[in-house]
Amino acid sequence: MLCCFSSLAEQPMELFWEDMVPQNYVAPDTELSHDGSMMQLGVDAPIVQSLNGKLVKVPGFVVPLEGSNDGTTEFLLVPYFGACIHVPPPPANQIVYVKFAKGVAINNIQDAVWVTGTLTTNGWQGEVATVGYSLAGVEITPYDG
Repeated sequence: MLCCFSSLAEQPMELFWEDMVPQNYVAPDTELSHDGSMMQLGVDAPIVQSLNGKLVKVPGFVVPLEGSNDGTTEFLLVPYFGACIHVPPPPANQIVYVKFAKGVAINNIQDAVWVTGTLTTNGWQGEVATVGYSLAGVEITPYDG
């Protein structure tokens, strides 16, 4: 079952992936690293600083990082299923590192979800990706399209 809180003090802003890319930004052509790191070389993926500290609701797919059988505490939220598992990962401004204080149940990583929490422009770096945004999760619900 997905974690759901019945009420939030304020309504979160619905944020979509295109909102996390600065206006008029054009991604440069890049080449892949073939050293097994799954990173793109020379990727300049700027973030939108005005999103820092905002309560947001973002749709996406879960790539679990930390947790147990009882719940996932850390994951990457990505715009499409299979991102960060295949080469190459999305640009840093298209990945959100999510952390929940308590584990949340993720029934099926193939299902899209909404994740609500406070977004920051603090990046994150891991073995599978470089991330432009972090989110302190407070709610995760099924995506209702």
